[in-house]
Amino acid sequence: MSAFAIEHRAALAGKAPLISTGVTVSALPEGHVLHLLSPSADGDVSRIISAVFRCDALAKRRVSPGQWFVVGDEQLSPAALADIVQKLKPYADVVDQSHGRIRIAIAGAKATSVLAKGTAVDLALNAFPVAHATTTLIGHIAAHITRVSEDGFELVVLRGFAESLWDELADLSAEFR
Repeated sequence: MSAFAIEHRAALAGKAPLISTGVTVSALPEGHVLHLLSPSADGDVSRIISAVFRCDALAKRRVSPGQWFVVGDEQLSPAALADIVQKLKPYADVVDQSHGRIRIAIAGAKATSVLAKGTAVDLALNAFPVAHATTTLIGHIAAHITRVSEDGFELVVLRGFAESLWDELADLSAEFR
């Protein structure tokens, strides 16, 4: 046992939302980010995940075949996490990434334009509809993008890159200030 207590500090603590004409960037609560890995990529596993979490399509994000992120604003207790792991054990392994990934929201009429400056992903609504998700680079930073509404996106990034991505988004949205 260490004599030093672990102190949780929010990765984007003190960052006020970036509010510009047509775009807002804000840090989301550091709730939970679970990475689910399954040997099967079929729809049955996806439905089981939805049933275990009782979540909608926006909380469960496809990462790749057989992999999903499940996100939420609430932190999970060790007992709740253990219960989830037990329920999913026959179908998928659960890796808690809550301590290592940060969520950032970007929304507004110009959100797509801001993100388009930093990524090669076609973010047009007809090509990237609500609940669609992908992993890409924004500038030099790997991020997982999910469209959460017609003009809103959620970015999931490794904790160590959260401030850099925040600064990148501030630069990309500068023309709308």
